[in-house]
Parts: sequence; structure tokens; C-alpha cells
Amino acid sequence: MPDLSAWAPRVLSLLRIMAALLFMEHGLMKLISFPGPQPGVPDPLPPLLIAAAAIEIVGGALIAVGFFTRLAAFICSGQMAVAYFMAHASQGFWPGLNGGDAAILFCFVFLYIACAGPGPWSLDAVVRKKA
Repeated sequence: MPDLSAWAPRVLSLLRIMAALLFMEHGLMKLISFPGPQPGVPDPLPPLLIAAAAIEIVGGALIAVGFFTRLAAFICSGQMAVAYFMAHASQGFWPGLNGGDAAILFCFVFLYIACAGPGPWSLDAVVRKKA
């Protein structure tokens, strides 16, 4: 097996970008039904879901471009932990059955990004090079 460790920083950037874009999609589905309405979300949105959508859109955008990445990823990770326990855990123990598997995955991916940083393809890396 070839040593792929040299690719790890670039793949971290790709993971960050893709996870953030998918996260933004959840917020856009809640807030403006783009690309379609999110199943199970009430209309009109309660204030808590408006706040969640705002975190998903703004936090997702910041993480996608890699700007204030660690802070944004930490906040988004926390939001997903809260979302899991508020909306999914009460529906049963198994995440695959209670609909919380995406929330858990986002939580831990963003927690990893908060610890590992954004990777080389990020605005944070550009700002760091100029400093």
C-alpha cells in the first residue's frame, strides 16, 4: 500500500468543504426550502429552527471557505449535539432509526475540524501566510 500521508492535509480540506456544503444545504432547506423543503420541518419555522438554520448557513459558509474555521466548526459541532438530543434521541436509541445519524456525523466531523484546523486550502491558511 502506498504511503498516502502526504495527501492528508489536502483531504482534510476536501472533507471540510464537502461537509460544510452539505451542512449549508440543511440550513437552506429549513429557511428557504432550497433545493426543496426539509422533511419534518414545520411551516412557519419556530424561532429555535430559524436560529439553527442561521448557524447552519453562516457556519457552513465560514467552514466551506475556511475562515474562522476552528470557531465556526466548534459552534456547528455543538449545535449538532444539541439537535441530536433535542430532536432525535427521544425517538429511540438507534441513530439509524431515530433519524439522527447525520447529526452525529456532522457533530464529530466538525469537532475533528475544530481540533485539526482547516487544512491548506482555506482562507485561514492564506491569512496565516501573510502574517
